[in-house]
Parts: sequence; structure tokens; C-alpha cells
Amino acid sequence: MQQAGFSSDRELSQKAGVPELQLSRLRRGLALKTRADILLKISQALEISLNELLATLAPDFVELEPAAPSALEQEYQRLQATIEQQRASLIQEFQLASVQILESWMLQWPTAANKAQENHNLRAQKLLPLLRPVEQLLEHWGIESIAPVGASLPYNPQQHQLIEGTAEPGEPVKVRYTGYIQGEKLLYRAKVSLVRSIA
Repeated sequence: MQQAGFSSDRELSQKAGVPELQLSRLRRGLALKTRADILLKISQALEISLNELLATLAPDFVELEPAAPSALEQEYQRLQATIEQQRASLIQEFQLASVQILESWMLQWPTAANKAQENHNLRAQKLLPLLRPVEQLLEHWGIESIAPVGASLPYNPQQHQLIEGTAEPGEPVKVRYTGYIQGEKLLYRAKVSLVRSIA
């Protein structure tokens, strides 16, 4: 009644053209024993459907059907489905492009690793060219190493992580495990150790 702008049963009864006694019966839970024409007049006065009125007055007996989605909701659902399809397609394209870059490594590395396990005299240096596709993939993604393993450089706490001990910024350190950056973003700090000066 409040949503429809009625402040009293009298107002609603006048608008609907039904006796106030009928509204009193509805308040006592007698909606299912009220004539259909009276219920229809009340629902029209309240500007709701007969189903909505009955679902409000007798919720244990009447359930509202879920409302059909509006055109805006349908468009939103369609766009969500399209975005999800595009996302899946982009992931698949990304994976395919990555596999194409790694193809030679994927085909040759298992054989090379097997030969290295069988032949302990095989020089590891011969396997290094097989890692070139992995390096190409990192280049393709814009991922660069901070510094090569073995490099000596001044300690930078933003890019380096000491394996042990402490150091002041600028002190000489040696790279033990390389770190990586992607553009301005730090992915992994390079692990470094202090360079001991010989006195």
C-alpha cells in the first residue's frame, strides 16, 4: 500500500471499489477465501499483478514465477558470454603462439636430456643451443635478466637479494642466480653474494 501511495485501508477501498471489510479479511490471512473479482480490483488499484498480490498475501500457497529478463539484462548476459568466449580464444591463441616459439625446444630437449643421462661424458655446452627457443619466448614477452650469472656489480637492494650477510647500496656483489624484469616491473630479484676484497 505504501509503495502504491495509499496511507489507509479506506483510501485503497475507495480506489479499488471494494468494501473495507474485504481488506480486513485479507489482513487476517483469508486471501484464498476471497472472491477473485475483489482480489483483481485490489491488485489493479495497487498496480501489481494478481499473482504478485497472492504471493504477498499467501506466500505458502502461491509462488511468483521468476520475471523474464529485460532487454538490458539479456544484452548484458550476451556481452558476458561474448567476453568469456573472447577470453578463452585469446588464451588459446597465446598458448599456440608460445608453443610455436618453443616448438624446436619441445621436440629436441627430451632427446637431448635422455642422451645426457645415458652418456655422462656428453658436454653440457652442446645442449645450450637447445635453450634458445626459451630465451626467444622470454624476449618475445619483454622479459630481461637483471644481470648475467657471475657478473660483478654494485649492490642495489631494489633488484638484488643477498644470499647471506648484509651490504650497503653500492658495495660490490657477484650475481649467483639471475633475476628478471619485464619493462619497469621487477619479477624476481637477482640473488647475489658479497665480493670479498683481498687485504
